[in-house]
Amino acid sequence: MPIRAVVWDVDDTLFDYSTADRVGMGAHLAAEGLLDGYGTAAEAVARWREITDQQWARFSAGEVTFEGQRRERIRVFLGEALSDAEADAWFGRYMRHYEAAWALFPDVLPALEALAASHRHAVLSNSSLTVQDRKLRVLGVHDRFEVILCAAELGVSKPEAGAFLAACDALGLTPSEVAYVGDHPEIDGRGAADAGLLSVWIDRGGLCTSDDAHSGPRRIASLAELPALLGADTRFGAPSTFG
Repeated sequence: MPIRAVVWDVDDTLFDYSTADRVGMGAHLAAEGLLDGYGTAAEAVARWREITDQQWARFSAGEVTFEGQRRERIRVFLGEALSDAEADAWFGRYMRHYEAAWALFPDVLPALEALAASHRHAVLSNSSLTVQDRKLRVLGVHDRFEVILCAAELGVSKPEAGAFLAACDALGLTPSEVAYVGDHPEIDGRGAADAGLLSVWIDRGGLCTSDDAHSGPRRIASLAELPALLGADTRFGAPSTFG
């Protein structure tokens, strides 16, 4: 069955989140005078990312709300019992630096243009609709997607099959008619494949080695490879081949 729609992850797939976060947080910590406790700005940002991953896992497990995980990231990072209002204000100051570094990856617009006439497009993100709706508008690609779904509103997050199936339902298509493109080999790759979608892993960092290149979802190093992959009308098998 041909692939009729592409569902996209946002952060580090369409949007260069890692660079924006690194640059934005580095500038924010310098402005806040918080770099003295670290050897380098890179070490401070690495600590922020570590805490972000920990708190995001709690959100994905349903232990905290989307807003709660964001506030806890700040409290843990600063080692201070901030009120919600104080944590929100701190995050708001960070956002000004972060948003100044927002950018799409260079291969995104060419890929969307190449697929505009042949495929429908949607977004499925483990963030919140408030965050990703605004981000896609600022980046100038919001109108390219007919459906935008986020975990905070869905009540289920990737890699759970329910998240991917919700995107298929919103498009009125079966999983076998939908491709999912994301940057994380487990959260995006395994989840989409196990849910029965064509799973496409965008491996921008070259994480896949020659020894394991045969396993997992369809791997691409650039979105420039996506139109040919979809046009070939071949699917990664329904059962996941992750070990």
